[in-house]
Amino acid sequence: EIYEQEELAGKGKRRIYKSRYDCISTYIYQGLHQNGDVMENRVLNMYNDIPVPIDEESYKLLREVGVDPALSQHIAHLFIRDPLVIFDGAVEELDDETQTEHFESIQSTNWQSVRWKPPPPRNDPNDPHIGWRTEFRSMEIQLTDFENAAFTVFIVLLTRTILTFDLNLYIPISRVDANMQRAHSRNAAAKGKFFFRRHMAPLEEGDDGYGVTYTSMFARVASSADLSGIPASSSDEVDHNGVSQQRRKAPVAPGSDEENSYEEMTMKEIMTGKSDYFPGLIPLVRAYLDYINCDDVAHKKITKYLDFIEQRATGALITPATWMRKFVRSHPSYKGDSVVNHEIAYDLMMACKDIGEGVRHEKELLGDFYIDPISTAGAYDVKLEGRKVKNDDLFQLLRRYTHRQSFSCKTKSSSEGSKNSSYHEAM
Repeated sequence: EIYEQEELAGKGKRRIYKSRYDCISTYIYQGLHQNGDVMENRVLNMYNDIPVPIDEESYKLLREVGVDPALSQHIAHLFIRDPLVIFDGAVEELDDETQTEHFESIQSTNWQSVRWKPPPPRNDPNDPHIGWRTEFRSMEIQLTDFENAAFTVFIVLLTRTILTFDLNLYIPISRVDANMQRAHSRNAAAKGKFFFRRHMAPLEEGDDGYGVTYTSMFARVASSADLSGIPASSSDEVDHNGVSQQRRKAPVAPGSDEENSYEEMTMKEIMTGKSDYFPGLIPLVRAYLDYINCDDVAHKKITKYLDFIEQRATGALITPATWMRKFVRSHPSYKGDSVVNHEIAYDLMMACKDIGEGVRHEKELLGDFYIDPISTAGAYDVKLEGRKVKNDDLFQLLRRYTHRQSFSCKTKSSSEGSKNSSYHEAM
């Protein structure tokens, strides 16, 4: 028999389906659809298809003060747990009207795949303004700064791409959970299949000679037809921003079963595309860079990142997990008994350190992407000097600089410009 404990959330008897370290349990975006000149909320409950235990008292309070049902459910779901960390002097001493530490003690101890973060309070007019944020938390840290930068930049660009192109990536939460479980499988990046939405944009109605048919708007891109000659349908009427009503409704997905369908795809298909209906995430990001006229310097760097991620997705480059397994299996001290002794563990950590610092290059892991060596040697040996320099030393330093070719050329050009200017003034 389980006894109730008043001091615990749910009196210690509520069933909780997930741990603190897991996927999100509900979507909180409600979608938008046009109703005259007013944008109204539309709850997408068709995707929230798993049990979501909530703290009933918290949910009731949030609804009473006007918070919408989806967000109220999300916050009330966080409060089914007790806080793990409480700091001395930060319990009854806090003013909940001006401080958010009590909320954050719950929020920050739920380590889910995505975290919605409200703006922190500004206690002073000069405090920086921090807006609403969403943390993407499912990415696994890589061995090198280059890899971490590549995936971080890709995630940021993908969010901009989704917003700019009005893309819809929704699938039921139960399939998101299934994807996370599959991602834990060995070599999942190269051989695994994951549920992903088939159509990121609304389907278009047409006639293939056998009746009405619906095709992806991306199918136009795959065809050789002139895109400018396609007649506009009633749903292609654009608003004052030049965006069609059909695309404006895309994130809501109120359409047919096919329009909201999903299927199993490999990581290669998700990233690079599948058939004519799914263009792939990397090509969409590349299209976004072209759309914003990304400058050449940034484009060159980002292209390097995208090329690297594409090679990882296609299996041309192995993942750090696969590399570590191969390292252990090929180690002279490994006996094939699943025991990683101290010698193997030490050698593995030193190899990871060398890769991260650019001392060691693993072709299978990084391909032709070489990491510049990183060193801390001498980083803290030179202090910023504050004593006054002697005149002779100052002159010697300046003389060394003025003798450089680049400085001489600049001085010569400046001098000739001054002479020409003086000549014209004299004339």
